[in-house]
Amino acid sequence: MQQSVTQWLGIEQPIIQAPMLGVSTPQLAAAVSNGGGLGSISVAASSAQQARAQIGEVRALTAKPFNVNLFCHRPMASSPAAQARWLEHLRPFFAEFDATPPTALRDIYQSFVADPAMQAMLLEERPAVVSFHFGLPEPAWIAVLQQAGIRVLACVTSLAEAELAQAAGVDGLVAQGIEAGGHRGLFLPEQGDPGIGTLALVRLLVQRGTLPVIAAGGIMDGAGIRAALALGALAVQMGTAFVLCPESAANAAYRAALKGEKAYRTQITTAMSGRPARGLPNRIFSEVGGPGAPALPGYSYTYDATKALQAVAAAQGCHDFAAQWAGQGAPLARELPAAELLAVLVAELHAEG
Repeated sequence: MQQSVTQWLGIEQPIIQAPMLGVSTPQLAAAVSNGGGLGSISVAASSAQQARAQIGEVRALTAKPFNVNLFCHRPMASSPAAQARWLEHLRPFFAEFDATPPTALRDIYQSFVADPAMQAMLLEERPAVVSFHFGLPEPAWIAVLQQAGIRVLACVTSLAEAELAQAAGVDGLVAQGIEAGGHRGLFLPEQGDPGIGTLALVRLLVQRGTLPVIAAGGIMDGAGIRAALALGALAVQMGTAFVLCPESAANAAYRAALKGEKAYRTQITTAMSGRPARGLPNRIFSEVGGPGAPALPGYSYTYDATKALQAVAAAQGCHDFAAQWAGQGAPLARELPAAELLAVLVAELHAEG
């Protein structure tokens, strides 16, 4: 009765490469799509014009379907006083590099919910799939995308979010377990994180809902894919598994850290961006966001401050404050070209025993 992933998304293999803002590239997405999976890019940090150019880059490399991801966060309150306290908190860290914090912070990521130019661009470009993180746009926007022939996916971390997404009319759910690397897709982080694991969440959504489910979080090999499919997922979304591919934008320090001991002890912090996210632990986790830290100035103002600190540190060869997102399966990451990795995953998925 359940449709196949080929019927649903037009792909040959039940493997979606996570959109990973700052790591995914048109080259990575195209390689995965050409291999029969669904490649993804994130345009969450882009203007509509920049996003159109990225879509064009992917299309120049593949004629296969791919996914375009957007952030749908609700604006978070950020007072000048909170920003000033956070910047003062960061002053000693900047001083280590003979630098000073910025004098003000910006909301550096525009939400799709307030970006009609991005919506218009998507309706013109018509990528095969559009996915949302941090929430949902208005149901009318979802319907318009679908009328243009676009499949719409939403990342959810709980049954409550899944019910909201289903009511809004999306085509499928990305069930993001607590194991997943990168930002938690929480609609309202101020209400807390249920912290549900991938397999439990997948089974819950399959049993309680009617939409196709994509499992995301901690899946690194064919056995993991097979387990998710056995629980009723129609496909899996894998991010950390693709970070070491040469086509990813991960820098040398990120790659080295992912192959080191930190991969065995990923943690979640809000101090990097203002929203909870899982990554390889460093001084942002332990010191900047440690005990006694003042209240965060909100997303994405917090990230603006962190990026400024990262820049002055990196200029002096220090990566102790870098955002190196990774899930709990990080030690299983393999350093292979994306097409080769995808072929290995498919072979493992169909292996006997």
